[in-house]
Amino acid sequence: MSAHCQLTGARPRFGNTISHSHRRTSRRFDPNIQRKRYWLPSEGRYVRLTLSVKAIKTVDSIGVEAAVARIRARGGKI
Repeated sequence: MSAHCQLTGARPRFGNTISHSHRRTSRRFDPNIQRKRYWLPSEGRYVRLTLSVKAIKTVDSIGVEAAVARIRARGGKI
C-alpha cells in the first residue's frame, strides 16, 4: 500500500534529520494514513478508502457522498 491519501493527495515528504553536530541524513515525513470503510448509500455497498486523518475529519464534515465525488473528480478509482 502506497502512503498517499485518496482525498487530499497527501504523500510522503522528504527532508533531513540534523544532528547536534549538524550532520544531515535523509529522512521521510509520512502522512498519517488509515484505511477506513464507509457505507455508500447511493451504490448500496461499502467502500474502503485510504485516507489521512485530516481527510477522515473532512469526510465527517462533508459526508461520504461528497468525498467520493471529489475522489472521482481527481481521477481516483473507488
